[in-house]
Amino acid sequence: MEFRPCIDIHNGKVKQIVGGSLKDSGNQARENFVSEQDAAFFANLYKKAGLKGGHIILLNSVDSEFYEESRRQALGALAAYPGGLQIGGGITPENGEDYLRAGASHVIVTSYVFCGGTIHYDRLQEMVRAVGREHLVLDLSCRKTEEGYMIVTDRWQKLTGERVCAALMDELSAYCDEFLIHAVDVEGKSQGIERELAGLLGEWDGLPVTYAGGVHSMEDLRLLRELGHDRLHVTIGSALDLFGGAMSWEEVLKFVIVLRKLAIYG
Repeated sequence: MEFRPCIDIHNGKVKQIVGGSLKDSGNQARENFVSEQDAAFFANLYKKAGLKGGHIILLNSVDSEFYEESRRQALGALAAYPGGLQIGGGITPENGEDYLRAGASHVIVTSYVFCGGTIHYDRLQEMVRAVGREHLVLDLSCRKTEEGYMIVTDRWQKLTGERVCAALMDELSAYCDEFLIHAVDVEGKSQGIERELAGLLGEWDGLPVTYAGGVHSMEDLRLLRELGHDRLHVTIGSALDLFGGAMSWEEVLKFVIVLRKLAIYG
């Protein structure tokens, strides 16, 4: 288990929002926190802590009047920590390589591949040709329905017909290097993790998976480690004191150090 930090950017600002509240119309979102620091500040902080594999997410649509300012913030973070961060939000075969050249270790893709509610393998193959499988992260962020945990796209606004399960992850593993999975129903609410989803993901023994959503205490981290059989990586947003929450950044780093020692020495 590794801690993967995050930088979410909306309307040109580093923010933490309630995941399901994001609206393209009017560039609206219910905000938990808006930082006075820019994205590069957080990138430098993560670099100093030696944390790799964190993700930058551009929350504005490419049509938004704020998209270019959000993108400028993202590029500043990549320049501050080359090779240390992944980036997602509006990624296509046309711009993916640009972000890699700008310093991203990976690009994160959902909507381009899960278009119209289903997987378009021609688009997935196009992404692989453009950036390389080793640089591609597939975002399988999902919402619970009667059919199971169904993937959502377009900044978590559109429900697809694709269900997160071992068979799907096995199939998609041929095209990517990692998975990023937000539990959208609990994202940004700091009320506890989605236990059922964490358990489902923990049973799958394949590529690296980063879980996001609901973490609000050190006990949540320990529970996630248990449910995930120490296979899941984790990101923390609104609950972290860096973003106005109650969880101590320093305490989380100490937890990470302990896990590293356990991985090295058993």
